[in-house]
Amino acid sequence: MHVLVAGAGWLGSALCRSLSAAGHRVTAVRRDPIGAAALDSPGVNGVALDLCAPGAAGRLPADLDAIVACQSASGDGPDAYRRAYVDATRALLEAARSRGRPVAFVYTGSTGVFGQRDGSDVDEETPPRPASASAGVLVEAERLVLDASGAGLRSMVLRLSGLYGPGRTWPVDRVRGGQMALGPGDGAWLNLCHRDDAVVSVMAALERGGAGRVYHASDAEPVRRRDLIGWVAARIGIPAPRLPEGATAPSLPDRRIHAARTRAELGIALRHPTFRDGLGI
Repeated sequence: MHVLVAGAGWLGSALCRSLSAAGHRVTAVRRDPIGAAALDSPGVNGVALDLCAPGAAGRLPADLDAIVACQSASGDGPDAYRRAYVDATRALLEAARSRGRPVAFVYTGSTGVFGQRDGSDVDEETPPRPASASAGVLVEAERLVLDASGAGLRSMVLRLSGLYGPGRTWPVDRVRGGQMALGPGDGAWLNLCHRDDAVVSVMAALERGGAGRVYHASDAEPVRRRDLIGWVAARIGIPAPRLPEGATAPSLPDRRIHAARTRAELGIALRHPTFRDGLGI
């Protein structure tokens, strides 16, 4: 296939490498020219393009078989989110529909569309419950993608849990630095996904995903914050950090993300089914 990877950053560049290794031809898009040029490699052509610029859709290759929308916001807040996830995705959908050939379209969304704080279970069938204006923009972007499915466009949503992996070992870094600590709120559930498994999930969705489907990329073991903190602290040989006496519980998402249906439907075998497998400490 000729696959466009839009937003070829930390996740997208790893996806480009895997797609190229599997024999696909890749066009990788980034906003900044230096970052785009760095993507050039056998099988991968880096292109510098702002997907929100007028006429951006018309500047994309005409012979695309698939598009992966994994662009990220340049800042926090609804305006930055709208530009990255709604406006840019709208341009990519326009490009997909104008190609005059069947195109697979995978939008890598976020499990941040679930704002539950009650420890409840959520899966691919659970309706989104955004808890902020920014999360509401993510839901809007999902709806764009799902509404576009059909008529030769096999579009789908793949929601990612908290990504970690090479160069982004934030669970370890935050425990070591005390940003994740025992105390009020440490019973909230965390949901993680190793970058390698996110890449595998995207590729499976490209190959076998169904039009209008919603999938989850999340590992097989949601973990309470206190359990992650204790395990990491023991592995790196420090006392588990604690919040100061009298600290109040932070406002944190608290829900267990399930992805068993996705793994069964797409035939995914996780390389790192738990945080213990993926952190490698």
